[in-house]
Amino acid sequence: MDVAELIRIRLEALGYEQKELAAAVRVTPSFISQLLKRKKMLPSPNRTDIYRKMEKFLKLPSADLSRLAELQRKHELKRRFEAPSVALFGEVRELVLSKCKHIRQKELHHIFEKEPFGEIERIVTQKLLDVAKEITKQGWNDENWLRLLARVNHRSYEEMRVIVLEFLDSDIFTLSIQNSIYFLKPLIKSWDIDLRTFNMDILLTPTLGKERLRRFAFVEMEPESQVEDEPGLRVFLQDRKLCVDITDEEVRFLKKLRTIEKRPNALYYYRELQNLRDPVHFQPDASMRRKLSPKKI
Repeated sequence: MDVAELIRIRLEALGYEQKELAAAVRVTPSFISQLLKRKKMLPSPNRTDIYRKMEKFLKLPSADLSRLAELQRKHELKRRFEAPSVALFGEVRELVLSKCKHIRQKELHHIFEKEPFGEIERIVTQKLLDVAKEITKQGWNDENWLRLLARVNHRSYEEMRVIVLEFLDSDIFTLSIQNSIYFLKPLIKSWDIDLRTFNMDILLTPTLGKERLRRFAFVEMEPESQVEDEPGLRVFLQDRKLCVDITDEEVRFLKKLRTIEKRPNALYYYRELQNLRDPVHFQPDASMRRKLSPKKI
């Protein structure tokens, strides 16, 4: 049994129609119809607001639909991987280039044409997609923001919710021209890239993006040594008496500690943890120093 069959069975058992389910989930009737006809890919299982509303309306146990959807999506993604669909890269490319800083458009257009969907085009498209998705995820639960995006794209609120679901599940290999128009076009005002360092600046549209400028730098870093394999640290972390209420941040700090040609034991990490937690070992911040400084009479 798949998601479409389960939904259809529950609708018939409860005497409900597809449009009633669509109203409960706040999506379009055509979205539900396409799901039941298996013409549309299921929303990601982490779209809990969609599946929870469906489960509540259909009187199904919590997480039943999302778990079934996860299994079905894995099977579908495997099938698509074996026979991938072709994205409309030509039209998407033109829209991406139209947002590029004017003085660099000609140079980048030449690079894109010379290396179709090559390294530079993938970097740029991926980063623009990442930023657009991040903004959309933040606005997903903001009804005012979603309605504004719907007006910009001349769509209803319910239609925009469906379009958002599809966009958040897309990647650079399946990014369609429709999603580019609905999201990249209104959200991204302009972008620029340094072709020596691959550093990128992305300027957002003020009305739809909360932060105007996003800057990304590609920096070469030394690989971290595998400190988590340190025997003394493993013993320390396994002894709950020594590391009571230790936080993830504190664990990361201990893993980064370096010693010179010595193998520290569990007691060493215990003492380092106590030093980290003791406020006496650290300078107070500026606001605290003002509070502690004696007042002039």
